[in-house]
Amino acid sequence: MHGRQSSAQHLQRDGASRQLGVAMQSYYFGVGNVVPWAEAGVGAVATQAFVNTDYGSEGLALMRQGLSAAQALERLLQRDEEREIRQVALVDAQGGVAVHTGKRCVAAAGHLSGDGFAVQANMMLNEGVWPAMKRAYEESTGDLCDRLLTALEAAQPAGGDIRGQQAAGLVIVSGRRTEQPWRERLFDLRVDDHPHPVEELRRLATIRKAWLLFEQSNERLLAQQPDEAVRLFRQALALDPDNADLKFHGTAILFQAGELPQALVLLREVFASQPGWTELLPRLAAAGMIPNDPELLTLILDQRA
Repeated sequence: MHGRQSSAQHLQRDGASRQLGVAMQSYYFGVGNVVPWAEAGVGAVATQAFVNTDYGSEGLALMRQGLSAAQALERLLQRDEEREIRQVALVDAQGGVAVHTGKRCVAAAGHLSGDGFAVQANMMLNEGVWPAMKRAYEESTGDLCDRLLTALEAAQPAGGDIRGQQAAGLVIVSGRRTEQPWRERLFDLRVDDHPHPVEELRRLATIRKAWLLFEQSNERLLAQQPDEAVRLFRQALALDPDNADLKFHGTAILFQAGELPQALVLLREVFASQPGWTELLPRLAAAGMIPNDPELLTLILDQRA
């Protein structure tokens, strides 16, 4: 299947973490539903222009069989009589990169690649977009998520989509291949319709980072490392300090780590901003999701304003 859409996107395999990711933006509703494909420990594919979504699933299948990104791309293009209206990039788990921009892609269209990554764009205002993305990525620091978003953020000042902005998306998977690859999907975020989609995508990515840190905090608590659990939770809260849900769930970590005063402070903040939590607490206790301890519940509910 195929449909018309333009996009500026960045595809990458991170050398340190071995994570694989795709980030994209476009004046195309729901671009994050069609462009990015990634599988942990296998590879990533970005398919755009007159997009052929078969490139995503088939590209991953070929790399899963052991083909390199270049070999998989060659196979895909050989099968496609309309390859000159396609734009596609692949990166494999070893960091191999292969990119194709068809001769009939709508100008301005082009791509560049580097060590383990590629940037590509079509229907841009000018030919400076993808060089700006490449430069921004190479000069950026931080984790793969930050660097992908930085590359996207460089596209609009350089010209961006000739039609404007609408949607963006981000997919990042672990470098580890398991029998349950869906568990290795670290980021799967989409902004389908927004006046500033990349800015909104950055906001959502920050929230997701906070919850990933919270998950690590829980793991440390289960491993009998309460100090490390509290440290990670505080990092999570610093990323998203107004998130009532995060605060509430984090109090369980603080209680178990012996940080009672801070836990009570957070509960007061939660109840002040979201009064419905006071009604939810007894229901959670009745369902066995928090300790059904009357003394503890009374202490918690006493934090109501």
